[in-house]
Amino acid sequence: MSTVKRHKVILDEMEMPTRWYNILHDLPTPPPPYLHPGTGQPVGPEDLTPLFPMDLIAQEMATQQYVDIPPEVLDVYRLWRPSPLFRAHRLEAALKTPARIYYKYEGVSPAGSHKTNTSVPQAFYNAKAGITKLTTETGAGQWGTALAFACAQFGVECEVWQVRASYDGKPYRRIMIETFGGSIHPSPSELTAAGRAILAEHPDSPGSLGIAISEAVEVAAQSPETNYALGSVLNHVLMHQTIIGEEALRQFAKIDDTPDLVVGCTGGGSNFAGLAFPFLREKLAGRINPVLRGAEPASCPSLTQGVYAYDFGDTAGMTPLMKMHTLGHDFIPDPIHAGGLRYHGMSPLLSHVYELGLIEAVAHRQRECFAAGVLFARSEGIVPAPEATHALAEVVDEARRCAETGQEKAILVSLSGHGHLDLPAYGAYLDGSMSDHAYEESEIRDAVAEALTRLPSIPG
Repeated sequence: MSTVKRHKVILDEMEMPTRWYNILHDLPTPPPPYLHPGTGQPVGPEDLTPLFPMDLIAQEMATQQYVDIPPEVLDVYRLWRPSPLFRAHRLEAALKTPARIYYKYEGVSPAGSHKTNTSVPQAFYNAKAGITKLTTETGAGQWGTALAFACAQFGVECEVWQVRASYDGKPYRRIMIETFGGSIHPSPSELTAAGRAILAEHPDSPGSLGIAISEAVEVAAQSPETNYALGSVLNHVLMHQTIIGEEALRQFAKIDDTPDLVVGCTGGGSNFAGLAFPFLREKLAGRINPVLRGAEPASCPSLTQGVYAYDFGDTAGMTPLMKMHTLGHDFIPDPIHAGGLRYHGMSPLLSHVYELGLIEAVAHRQRECFAAGVLFARSEGIVPAPEATHALAEVVDEARRCAETGQEKAILVSLSGHGHLDLPAYGAYLDGSMSDHAYEESEIRDAVAEALTRLPSIPG
């Protein structure tokens, strides 16, 4: 196969997967259940009905290996799926590496990221259940944009709380959300009891995803016609994202190659899980043997330095208790530009897989991530989202190790979105004003030890 043909692999529309993959079916042990914060007992479907429609609750608790994608969702997916797989020849040349670097590009979606893979089914199932409004949080704004777009497809109102640091620093995300028909507020806000409580104590709070979740959940719980939609963390969200990995498997079959290393950025976990879980299925079945590695920010290192414990998914303590790698539900990360990765905890399912030793995790500092993003932009012609630069930083490190050792491994990375609306962040990197922040091991150890004193106790 020629270099030109091999550079870009696109599946025909008829080859697009029509099922999501549920890794719960294939794990050697199930993850710990969500617990009701009042009783300490496992959460049942009835506990989730104030926030989610029954179709999504069923998917959250499903154990079957595959779930069919509804035709209505497939119709919207076809606006951008299947997404392309690229061979990064120019990046390889720039790094002088024998490694073969591939990237699965999710920036071709209407929202410019992978988030539409789950926003579309979530909007569909809620509309099907008669819900007229969805509330949500957003960090950098990609999830809020994706949900606003999806709600527009199914006639559902969308209200978004965006982390204040990103709301102020990424005004074009707000405009894009409003263009798609959504309304948006900075978080913490005066519109909710959760927001007012934070502002009373910290008037200049930069916000966090945990705070924004509290505000969105609070509003959703007040009306039977309003539900809440989450852009990461939960099982059904990760399952929707597996269309990424399922497509990638088919694309690698077309070029007769197999990745030795699969890399994705990790904040709440959906992007990395969406790419990695189908490959993990094949690995567990003994058909392939890739290393699966998540890359997180050094300023919010939940997998690499957090504690594995039951914690709330939000700051105000409104969600069920979930066993996950956490820095504590009231942890406020440094306001880095990768707003989508500023979450105090990691997906319970991904945390469980990590505990089983089936995936690896690394942390990278902000400036090295943007250095990788600039290198990628100058070689491959795509400006990556700040979140995706964390995965690229790990790819660059691995490719350089291959250059030193002469190892010819294949690396697959999820380029989860483009950074066209994040150019001020690149400007800060290019003009030298970007700060770098990471916690020393002693600092995070002290922070986690303090957080442990505030973790919720399990009743009974």
